[in-house]
Amino acid sequence: MVLAFAANLAIAVAKSVAAALTGSASMVAEATHSWADTGNEVLLLIANRRSRHPADRAHPLGFGREAYIWSMFAALGLFALGAGVSITHGVQELIHPEPASDYGVAYAVLGISFVLEAISFRQAYRQVRSEAASADRDLLEHALKTSDPTVRAVFAEDAAALIGLVIAFTGVLAHQLTGSPVPDAIGSILVGVLLGVIAVVLIDRNRRFLVGEEASPQLRDAGLQALLDLPEVDRVTMLRMEYLGPRQVYLVAAVDLAGDAAEHTVAEILDRCARRLEQRSHIRKAVLSLATADEPALTPGAG
Repeated sequence: MVLAFAANLAIAVAKSVAAALTGSASMVAEATHSWADTGNEVLLLIANRRSRHPADRAHPLGFGREAYIWSMFAALGLFALGAGVSITHGVQELIHPEPASDYGVAYAVLGISFVLEAISFRQAYRQVRSEAASADRDLLEHALKTSDPTVRAVFAEDAAALIGLVIAFTGVLAHQLTGSPVPDAIGSILVGVLLGVIAVVLIDRNRRFLVGEEASPQLRDAGLQALLDLPEVDRVTMLRMEYLGPRQVYLVAAVDLAGDAAEHTVAEILDRCARRLEQRSHIRKAVLSLATADEPALTPGAG
C-alpha cells in the first residue's frame, strides 16, 4: 500500500501539471481524482494498522471496526473531493468554456497513468479473485461483501481509475477533434459521477459493517461445524456471528453439552470450549450458553 501511495502521488502531480498546461476539464477531473486517491491511501493505511491493534481492557473486542471508520472517511473524501470538484468544474466549463491546448502532454500523462493503474488493478484483481474462490463467491460479489474494507476500496478505486482515464481520454480527444470544450467538460462531469457512485457504494458498505453485519453463510456454517466438532458439544440451537473487523467475528451460541455434567462444572466446560474456538484466526470472541431442551438443533447449510 505504501508503493500504491507513492505511485498515486506521482500520478497526481503529473496530471496536475498536464491540467495546468492543457486547460482540459477532463484532465482537471483526473488530477482531482488522483489527489483524492492519494489521500485515501493514507486513510486506508491508517485503517489497516489501527484495526490490527490487540484487544485491551478498555476494548475487549479489539479495534477491528477502526478499519470501517477510516475507510468511511476515505469514501467521504472521495465523494466530496473527487466527485464534487470534478462535477463542479465540468459544469463551470459548460457555462464558461475555455479552449485547451498541448494535447500531446495530456495523452502522454493519460497513457502512462493507464499503465501504472492497470498494474495496480491487476494486483487488486488477483487478490479479490483468490479470496472470492476461497469464499465460494463471484468476484464482484466478494468485492462488495468482503469484510475487509481496504481490499474493497483499493479494488473499486483502481477500477474507477481505469474507467476514468478512458473517459478523460475520450473527452480530450473529442475536444481536439471538434474544437469544442463541451465534450471535455462532459468528460469531467462523467468522471465525477463515476467517483460519486463508487463513493456511495463504499460508504454504504462501511455503514453496514459499523452497524453490525451478520457473517456470511459460508463462515456461519464453518462456525457451526467448529462447535459441533467439539467433543463436549452435542448440539447447537442458536448461533450468531457478527463481524468485528476484517476477517474477525464475534460468536454467540447456545449449545447442549454431551453427557450429564455436574452443575458446578458446566461453566468451566463452556468457558473451555469458548477459549478453544477463539484459537481460530477469525473468531475474536466466543460466548457460549446452555440450550433448553425444547429448542431445535441447527445443522450446517440449513440457513
